[in-house]
Amino acid sequence: MEKEEITTNDYLKGIVLNLPDSPGIYQYLNSEGTIIYVGKAKNLKRRVSSYFNREHPNGKTRLLVSKIADIRYIVVKTEEDALLLENNLIKKYKPRYNVLLKDDKTYPSICVSNEYFPRIFKTRQVIRNGSSYYGPYSHMPSMLAVMDLIKKLYPIRTCKLNLSPENIRAGKFNVCLEYHIKNCKGPCIGQQSHEEYMKNIGEIKNILKGDTQIVSDLLMEEMQALAAEMKFEEAQKIKEKYDLIENYRSKSEVVNSIIHNVDVFSIEMEENSAYINYLHITNGCINQAFTFEYKKRLNETKEELLQLGIIEMRERYKSTSREIIVPFELDMEMNNVSFTVPQRGEKKHLLDLSVMNVKQYKVDRLKQAEKLNPEQRSVRLMKEIQEQLHMKKLPNHIECFDNSNIQGSDAVAACVVFKKAKPSKKEYRKYIIKTVTGPDDYASMKEMVRRRYSRAIEEGSPLPDLIITDGGKGQMEVVREVIEDELHLDIPIAGLAKDRKHRTSELLYGFPPLTIGVKQSTPLFHLLENIQNEVHRFAITFHRDKRSKSQVASALDNIKGIGEKRKTALLKTFKSVSRIRQASLEEIAAVVGEAAAKNIKENLTE
Repeated sequence: MEKEEITTNDYLKGIVLNLPDSPGIYQYLNSEGTIIYVGKAKNLKRRVSSYFNREHPNGKTRLLVSKIADIRYIVVKTEEDALLLENNLIKKYKPRYNVLLKDDKTYPSICVSNEYFPRIFKTRQVIRNGSSYYGPYSHMPSMLAVMDLIKKLYPIRTCKLNLSPENIRAGKFNVCLEYHIKNCKGPCIGQQSHEEYMKNIGEIKNILKGDTQIVSDLLMEEMQALAAEMKFEEAQKIKEKYDLIENYRSKSEVVNSIIHNVDVFSIEMEENSAYINYLHITNGCINQAFTFEYKKRLNETKEELLQLGIIEMRERYKSTSREIIVPFELDMEMNNVSFTVPQRGEKKHLLDLSVMNVKQYKVDRLKQAEKLNPEQRSVRLMKEIQEQLHMKKLPNHIECFDNSNIQGSDAVAACVVFKKAKPSKKEYRKYIIKTVTGPDDYASMKEMVRRRYSRAIEEGSPLPDLIITDGGKGQMEVVREVIEDELHLDIPIAGLAKDRKHRTSELLYGFPPLTIGVKQSTPLFHLLENIQNEVHRFAITFHRDKRSKSQVASALDNIKGIGEKRKTALLKTFKSVSRIRQASLEEIAAVVGEAAAKNIKENLTE
C-alpha cells in the first residue's frame, strides 16, 4: 500500500514539475479515471503546485487532494479562454468538488420562431432550430409587460399553422377570430406581405434586446413623414404606438439612457452557498435581470465565484457588453472589456440595485429552506451569534439573567433559558435575593449567578454555552468575577443594553466590552430582543407576585386569630385584602367565624 502511494505521489510530482507557466485549465482525476475537479489558472505550474506543496486548513480541500490520482491540463492563449473553457467543462462533467450551479426550476424565455412568418411566444424549452430566444426571465411580471407591449404595438399571428409561401398560394387557410378583431392582418391569406411582417419582427427583436430607443426613433420618423404627406389618420395611429413605447421606456428606465450595453454583477455569500445577481442595461433600462445560486464545494472565495458567475451569465445571455460593473476589484482580464467599481453616480445606483436584488433573493431562499426545515432557522441564528462573538462552539444553550426590586424591597432575580434559539420555559428559574440589603443590582446579580452555577457544578448539570446579562458593562463585569475568578469556569459572557426608551439597542461582548453591530429588524436582533424581553418579563412578574404576597401578609398576619388556613380561606373567597375591607361583618364571619371577623373589621381600616 505504501509503495503504491509513493508511486502515485511521484507520478503526480512528475506532472506538476513539467507543467508550463501558461494560462490554461487543469483537471484532477481519481483512481477510477473520473474527473473530480476542474480549475483555471493564469499560470498552470504555480496554481497546481499550490495544491501539493502546502497544508490546507480547509478539510474539503485536503480530501480533494487525497483523491487525486492523475492530472490533465489544456493550455490556452488567454485568461479569458481559460475562464470560458473552465465554465464549459464544469457544466459538461459536473465534477464532484466544483461549485454546483443551482437551477431548481427553468425560467421562461420569449421565443421568436424560425418560420417564414415567425411567431412570438413564451417557453421554458430552448430548441436549437434557428429560433431566437430572449431571457430567461426570473421576474414574470417583467416578461408579461414586454409581451403585452408587443401585442399592442404589432399585429403578430398567434396560430401554429405552417404559413409557407406554397401553402398560402394554394389557399389552404381561412382567417380566424384574431383577424376579425384586428389582432392579426391575415398573412395566412396573403393580406399582409412578408416584407411588412418581417419589418415588425425586426422592431420586436430590438424591443426584446432592450433597444427601445431605436424603435421609438423609427416611429417618430414615420409619424412625421405621414404628417408631412397630410396622412393625419395614419400618423395618429403611429403616434399611439409611439406613446405606448415611450410610456414603457419611462417605466423601465432606471438611469440616464446614455448608459448603454453595460453588465452589472453583485454577490452575497453564506457558509455553503453564493448568490449572484446579473443585470444587463440597455439605453438606461434593465433589459435582463437574473439571480442564481452556486452550491459551494470547497472553500471558494467571493472573487473566484464572481468570476465564474460573470462567464456563466455572459455566455447564457450572449452579452457583448464592453463594460462590467462589479462590487470590488477582480484579478480578471477579458478581451475588450473593462471592469468598473463605481463609488458614486448612476453606475453606483445600478450596483446598489443589483445588491438589493441579490440580498432579497438570498432572504427568499433562506425563507423557503426554513419552511421546509424549521430547525434550519434556529441553527442559522446560532451560527450568526457564534460568528458575531467569535465563539469556539455553537451557542445551543443560552442563559440570560435579570433582577428586580423597588428601592431594595422584595429583591428578586430571574434566569431564562433558550435551547436552540427557542425558550425552554421548564428550565426558567426564580431567585429570592437573600444576602443583599438595599438596592444593589450588582450584588444581587453576583448572588444569583453564584448560586446557579455553584449548584450546577455540585449536581453535574449542563452549563450554558453563552451567558447574557440584561444590562451593560457593569453587570457583565460582576458576572465575569463570579464565573472566572470564583468558579473558574470558561463561559462566554455578553450583555444586552437598552436605550433611553427602554428598548434593546446594542449587544456587548468581551473584556473590556465592545459593541457588536447587529442591525435592527434582522432575525438575529429579534432573537436577542426576545431573550431580553423574556427575562425582564419573568423577573418583573415574579417581583410583582412576591410584593403582592408580602403586602397581603403584612395586612392579615398581625391580626389575632388569623392563621394560615383562615388567611387562605379569606383570599380564596374575597380575592384581595381590599375586598375583605369592603365586606360586611356577616360576610367575613361566614368564612372565619364571628370572633375572628370582629378582629378583622377592627384591624383592617381603610
